[in-house]
Amino acid sequence: MGVPLSAPNPKLEETVLEVDKLSVKFGTRPIFRDVSFRLARGASLAVVGPNGAGKTVLFRSLIGAIPVEGTFRWAPDVRIGYVPQTLDIARDVPITGIDFLRAKVAIDRMNDTSIENTLNLVGLSAQTRNVPIGSLSGGQFQRLLVAFALVGEPNVLLLDEPTAGVDEPGQERLNELVHRLQQEQQLTVLLISHELSIVYRYATDVLCLSGDQVHFGAPRTILTPDLLHRLYGTPVAFHVHEH
Repeated sequence: MGVPLSAPNPKLEETVLEVDKLSVKFGTRPIFRDVSFRLARGASLAVVGPNGAGKTVLFRSLIGAIPVEGTFRWAPDVRIGYVPQTLDIARDVPITGIDFLRAKVAIDRMNDTSIENTLNLVGLSAQTRNVPIGSLSGGQFQRLLVAFALVGEPNVLLLDEPTAGVDEPGQERLNELVHRLQQEQQLTVLLISHELSIVYRYATDVLCLSGDQVHFGAPRTILTPDLLHRLYGTPVAFHVHEH
């Protein structure tokens, strides 16, 4: 289980998360092992790798939902907002987007004055937020989930494939939204993604999980044809956006 970091040394780059030899297994089956990395406050970490490599399991470990071996330490002031890959809620439930956020506020006993601002941050119009959630498009529903995570003013966002099930234009808008929120709200972002071109464009750090292999570094170091081929077991190509 993670324990808080001691007060950071202002002379050093401030660390928001430190992971040391983290391992998870289900029964006797190892999911991943000996994952170690250090993440600076304000960084954008992309977690990539083939299906079944344990990316979602890693996120659930970092929020304390799964027993682990090894250690992880969040900075003492960390407040986490989490957008899961799937949400166990029926889309035909007759509640609106704003009702959805008010329910979280009530459960967490928070002040609901931030709801309006949060919906504005993610770009959900007054008309959109007042229709049943089952009427929302995939992109609109994902924006609502991001808003759900932002209630409570977190300084760390964990996003598990936030663009899954969203059409290509919607994916681009969501990726731009997350990047803008990170900059404007001074967030640290941890993102699971299969969109390597987006990872290359926006991430400051990349963690790749693949069986017994664990690689951590800058996008230019990790997202190379040779390393990706070894990690995925097949040639992997992606488009690099030039700035």
